[in-house]
Amino acid sequence: MPFDWMKIPYSLLTLFIVVNYGFFLNALIQKMGARAGRRYGIPIWQNYVDMIKNYGLRSSITHGAMFYLGPVFRLSGGVGLLLFVPTIYGSYMFSNLSFAGDLILALYFIFFGTLGMALGAGESGHPHAAIGVSRGLAQVSTAELPFALAVFAVALQYQTLSVTEIVAAQQGGFLQWTLFTNPLAVAAAMLGFLGSMMRPPFDVVIAPQEIPIGPPTEYHSAYLALMQTNRAIFPIAKIVIYMNLFFGGASDWPTFFFKVFLIYLWSAFVGVVFPRFRVEQSIRWFLIWAVPLGILSIILV
Repeated sequence: MPFDWMKIPYSLLTLFIVVNYGFFLNALIQKMGARAGRRYGIPIWQNYVDMIKNYGLRSSITHGAMFYLGPVFRLSGGVGLLLFVPTIYGSYMFSNLSFAGDLILALYFIFFGTLGMALGAGESGHPHAAIGVSRGLAQVSTAELPFALAVFAVALQYQTLSVTEIVAAQQGGFLQWTLFTNPLAVAAAMLGFLGSMMRPPFDVVIAPQEIPIGPPTEYHSAYLALMQTNRAIFPIAKIVIYMNLFFGGASDWPTFFFKVFLIYLWSAFVGVVFPRFRVEQSIRWFLIWAVPLGILSIILV
């Protein structure tokens, strides 16, 4: 089957919309968290100012090629995840570059950026880099495990690895969503979602308010801007996967914006309510509560 080149400009349009919505949601969620703590919070446009400023900076400092490829790999993971899954169900323009079996590729992209950042941090020259890498990979891997189990349960339930076909099977009313037909898989995935978003109470690995090292401080100029761009893309791309697999997908942009906001709000709400976990507490929490739900969802299917 020949490749449809017209999908490329449509995919770039999808990327443009998602980047801007991601910047807006990031600022909105930060502002909501600040208001919960009786603070004012950042302006909605602050992320744009920071990104433009950092893209305009250059640096002569060098730590080796892999250190600077880390943000590139990180951004590639977010962009690839977004472009290889359908954004709007039933739309030719916004189906992106999806194909049958794209669910397995999506799982690879989810972890690709994390591995890239681990390789980059390992070449930073900081004596504690190896500790940060091991802690970060341990927590992220444990958080992704219940999501992977939930994905396997959904694939078994619908007998397909195509995200488009999974969304199609959920049409006909909200009672057809995986949320209601396989609630255990959705529960496991949503618990894992909290850890993969790297928000409180699972953000001690980066802890930007407390640890004066790590990617937010070691990276600079355009490399930091690449990471800021991915912070706008990757959460939305991951939420698109959750929306398609568990919440019936979206057939238009207003539905897309609404569902993405509600799923994002889930992690923001938990982050405001619960205190921060240490890494070993986070791993223990996922293994005790989230992983058994994922295993049980597969058994029941």
